[in-house]
Amino acid sequence: MSNTTPPFQLLSNNVSLTNQRLAVPIRTFMGFLSVSPCLLFLYINTIMLYSLKSKPVFRETSRYILFGNLLFADTILLVTSQLLYILAVAGLFVIRYICVMIVLVAIFTSAVSPLNLSVMSLERYVAICYPLRHASIVTPGNTGVVIAVVWILCSLNTIIKLIMLLVLESMPLDQFMQEFCSTSELFHLKIHNQVDNVFISIVFMTVSFIIIYSYIAMVMVAKSASSDKDMNTKARNTVLLHLIQLGLSLSSTLVPTIVSALKSRAMDKATQIEYIVFIILIILPRCLSPLIYGLRDQTFRHILMYHLTCAPSLNFLPKQ
Repeated sequence: MSNTTPPFQLLSNNVSLTNQRLAVPIRTFMGFLSVSPCLLFLYINTIMLYSLKSKPVFRETSRYILFGNLLFADTILLVTSQLLYILAVAGLFVIRYICVMIVLVAIFTSAVSPLNLSVMSLERYVAICYPLRHASIVTPGNTGVVIAVVWILCSLNTIIKLIMLLVLESMPLDQFMQEFCSTSELFHLKIHNQVDNVFISIVFMTVSFIIIYSYIAMVMVAKSASSDKDMNTKARNTVLLHLIQLGLSLSSTLVPTIVSALKSRAMDKATQIEYIVFIILIILPRCLSPLIYGLRDQTFRHILMYHLTCAPSLNFLPKQ
């Protein structure tokens, strides 16, 4: 995994180097195309987060708490990615420490999703393989502790990069940058990429093992005649969806390779292709994955549609 650059790396690769070659109307139109769906999905994400806070059943059930954590992290990453994109399209230079804060927040939240998916898979694994102990193991309190551990683990890479930036870089943080704010502009030393490669490789290998193990274990339990076939099938499909979500997150690491290949061939349409890659591999996965996951849950889907459409009643929801 030699090109495990955070997904927002493309924001500088395709914008900062080609911004001057594009006419203002084209840049404006491209920015509008990118920001419009982002604003739509941010609105939907906000409604989903509000929906998760609106009912005690969501606030007190571990799988909804984990889903809310996943949604919150992806929303922050989406906001920071779009902010970097807008700054590059608009041709704005920012003070270095502001860029550092935006980029580090994006790096931090980009690691939360895969780790959170592994915890969600383990929750389904316990529910199917140890149904009698599920209520005592998977409690809201334990879930909160696990979420705290996930965020602490994700902060390690961010803290290391910040320390390396302060120690190895000589550029003052209180000056305006001479280039667009980006990961490559801040962390251009080879050692930064090496640290990223090690951290992201460990994360994705560990998460992949947990999800695949959980799926295989539940398939084996499904062979038992005494098991709840319908519940087991739903749980296996959920874990399979987690694996797909992990694949979508991993696909964003291919962006630097694609961009480098386009630049090396000096393609006439490289800028447009890079922009399409940015939308498909970065924006859409972060927007669609939480929405698809939320719509699969019948109870949550109903209350989500209620808040989106302002329905007059929710007779199907259990009384609180």
